[in-house]
Amino acid sequence: MIYLDNAATTYPKPESVVQAMTTCMREYCGNPGRGSHTMAVRASEKLYECRQEAMELFGAESPENVAFTLNTTYALNIAIKGLVPAGSHVILSDMEHNSVLRPIEELRRSSGVHYDIFRTGGSDFETLERIRRLIRRDTVAVICTSCSNIINRALPIRDIGRLCENHGLYFILDGAQGAGIYDINMRRDKITALCVPGHKGLMGPQGTGLLILREDVTIGTLVEGGSGIHSADPGMPDFLPDRLEAGTMPTPGIAGLCEGIRYVRSRGVEEIRAHEAGLYRALMNTLRGNSKLVIYSSRVPGAIVLFNIKGVSAQKTGYELDRRGICVRSGLHCAPLAHETLGTPDGGAVRVSFGPLSSMNDVTGFCNALHDVIKTE
Repeated sequence: MIYLDNAATTYPKPESVVQAMTTCMREYCGNPGRGSHTMAVRASEKLYECRQEAMELFGAESPENVAFTLNTTYALNIAIKGLVPAGSHVILSDMEHNSVLRPIEELRRSSGVHYDIFRTGGSDFETLERIRRLIRRDTVAVICTSCSNIINRALPIRDIGRLCENHGLYFILDGAQGAGIYDINMRRDKITALCVPGHKGLMGPQGTGLLILREDVTIGTLVEGGSGIHSADPGMPDFLPDRLEAGTMPTPGIAGLCEGIRYVRSRGVEEIRAHEAGLYRALMNTLRGNSKLVIYSSRVPGAIVLFNIKGVSAQKTGYELDRRGICVRSGLHCAPLAHETLGTPDGGAVRVSFGPLSSMNDVTGFCNALHDVIKTE
């Protein structure tokens, strides 16, 4: 089986990630923050270790500002619903995933939040001007992805962060596709809240994610419950990360995530991005010029190729590739707004996405399988 669905979750994982999770479950899988016995203490130390790794990778101000979540979606829901007040106005990009669009839509329905969408593409200057023109007196935040999950389009997050700072706005960044591939630094990029998955570019397991907050941010809670401290107080603690971490944390997953971040830091995001871009170029050299294919926005090298076979639905193409041992993702990729921006058909398109451990053999195997599908249609 050739796995080319890394934009959904990376596979395979580094062996160090698997070993860290196994060691945790065998040797110290106590409940972190719940008890003073050795296994609970070791579990708590592992959580802190992971916070430190994330702090270093993303330029956070302290390990305590790193809160664990289930995934990017949970992190975004906490950030958006904890920072955006009723009746206010926010600005989104036209490439947003449903993990941004749906929480904002819910706030629109439940508390009168308004939003406008800025167009991406063109120069960074044009993108910033489009955002600037949408800022109103009641605007409180710009909420956008670092890069799209369906094409190789990265947003100018450093410039957007400075624009937000100059206008006193929150900058909430969806790092689902950029974390572990692009250089994201909270202090330099003026990010208020960074929401990232553990299971994608950070090479960790599913069920892990991070919400990293700026030091001076006061945020409301989405979930309340046990925190292991101040148990006599009916309210959640007023300090991070405990305020946002109700209930037992997934210690084995966090142990794996810690090693995944170490892998990324050791290899380097620039090298990882260059590796994926090399695979992209090799694939495009084979596909470009094939009259049977429609390829969407293929000018920028990156981890993703989005395409359709003319006259064949994305779902049928995905099914036929799977029959030939190729894992890709077909459809709207939980990003209908982005697909509308690109003008794909109602059924979406087929996404090939590389990861740090993808290889040239994967490219060759995919091309052979796709040519066979085209030949039989």
